[in-house]
Amino acid sequence: MDSKTSPKETVLITGGSGYFGFRLGCALNQKGVHVVLFDIHSPAETIPEGIRFVHGDIRHLSDIEKAFQDADVTCVFHIASYGMSGQEQLNRTQIEEVNIGGTDNVLQVCQRRGVPRLIYTSTSNVIFGGQVIRNGNESLPYLPLHLYPDHYSRTKSIAEKKVLEANGTALDRGDSVLRTCALRPAGIYGPGEQRHLPRIVSYVERGLFRFVYGNPRSLVEFVHVDNLVQAHILASEALKPDKGHIASGQPYFISDGTPVNNFEFFRPLVEGLGYTFPSTRLPLTLIYCFAFLTEVTHVFLSRLYNFQPFLTCAEVYKTGVTHYFSLEKAKKELGYEPQPFDLQEVVEWFKARGHGRSPGAGDSVCLLWNGLLVLLLVIAVLTWLPSVFLSL
Repeated sequence: MDSKTSPKETVLITGGSGYFGFRLGCALNQKGVHVVLFDIHSPAETIPEGIRFVHGDIRHLSDIEKAFQDADVTCVFHIASYGMSGQEQLNRTQIEEVNIGGTDNVLQVCQRRGVPRLIYTSTSNVIFGGQVIRNGNESLPYLPLHLYPDHYSRTKSIAEKKVLEANGTALDRGDSVLRTCALRPAGIYGPGEQRHLPRIVSYVERGLFRFVYGNPRSLVEFVHVDNLVQAHILASEALKPDKGHIASGQPYFISDGTPVNNFEFFRPLVEGLGYTFPSTRLPLTLIYCFAFLTEVTHVFLSRLYNFQPFLTCAEVYKTGVTHYFSLEKAKKELGYEPQPFDLQEVVEWFKARGHGRSPGAGDSVCLLWNGLLVLLLVIAVLTWLPSVFLSL
């Protein structure tokens, strides 16, 4: 989106107050594009001049329609989703309402309003269900719905298919059609990320990061927020006529292109904040049993205390089982070239906000959490051992 060729272009970003949505909006704004942020929450940061925020719920069609008022939107970045991690993963009703119902609403409004381009922020988990994948590509099929380890991935796969199948749909206004594509990012990181990194740091600071698990040679992927911003802007360009609509109806895996062991990736963050990286490594199956028991415990206790699960079954698979993907298609068709990043800027971001180990810190660990953690681990061991002996 070059400001010299399309200075008056207007884009709408659903989930625009979130970490990635806001960064994308700011990047587009700097290119001279008019940006409308749509979200149920207001942005945590000051909204730059030239960006308009519209408060609304993606589950309500009328709210989305409101965001299009007084704006000739030519491109929608549909980022809004729910249920990616933590206790959100266990709220199946809201996950469906946002991820599937919300996507249906966005598609309907795009057709009514004559929006020619829609980029859907999906996830690499739409084809991952705990199986090993090495250098996979976009030809991999979706999983049968019952094989997804979590409802988030299941609903994202349904929504992605809806978006890609809508490619080529005739628009109610004009004689154009809707062009769509889907980007499948790996885990997002960067300074200020508010979903995964603060949770990890909180575990480290409370003394709960006592072990790692799985095969030390298992590999996963991450994507820096700036690389993901680049990919989305390129995808919007690749849906235009002058690019031959090359991205129409296509999915693309997006990452930094550097597969790495999940725990080794976070080592610079842990040690950079002054903490000792754990040396104890536990079997993946044991941790899966522990996560399962944690979810069961959450079901029974959530009405009294809706605590943050330490780990969920889906998170065990996503962090402990090898799965990474080729960027060849994104590079060839979008011109995507990921830039190198590390966690140093993330470390500095946390330090600037008072995080990091100080002398004497770490002695006052939350006894309730530690006690619950030990109890569940003991139960998990007792549950796991019989299956080990049966397999011998």
